[in-house]
Amino acid sequence: MGQPESRDVTRLLESWSDGDKAALGELVPIVYRELRGLAASYIRRERPDHTLQPTALVHEAYMRLVDQTHARSPNRAHFFAVAANLMRQILVNHAERHRAVKRGGGNKVVLEDGAAAVTPRSVDLIALDHALNKLALLDPRQGRIVELRFFGGLTEEEIAKVLGVSPITVKRDWRIARAVLHRELDQEIPQRADQA
Repeated sequence: MGQPESRDVTRLLESWSDGDKAALGELVPIVYRELRGLAASYIRRERPDHTLQPTALVHEAYMRLVDQTHARSPNRAHFFAVAANLMRQILVNHAERHRAVKRGGGNKVVLEDGAAAVTPRSVDLIALDHALNKLALLDPRQGRIVELRFFGGLTEEEIAKVLGVSPITVKRDWRIARAVLHRELDQEIPQRADQA
């Protein structure tokens, strides 16, 4: 997203948070395009036969965003952090329903982001969610960074702004968090095989 549009989003979010209902009407077209792009990138990480479409993911996330009556989103990064969390919940719920139908089929997603130098690895979305929840218990900031980077598509600079830390800290925590998640997921695979 370009700088002028980003400033517009921030301005409109501030106005909307302050109770200006007209700001929401201006905000929707700008935010919808970006949320749709984010949703499309999530769906590309999913298994090929995934039934949830990007538009449906955006609509469900948007409806949940609108229903949050006390949500304050003072800037673009914070707004998309909230949207990322909602999309994660929607995708995990969808994967759990799919697994219940398929009895263990699960959804596979790519754990690495586009900037990763290693070959992407497909993992089960539900296993990733469990591993991410464990990581968040050990280090809440690292868990939040993974969520914002992987599910929110935010840059290191945007994450740093949302969390109030330096971009270097985000970069270091992202690297550590990925290693922890890989270890958790590697331990999860033998356990799932034993349960089958």
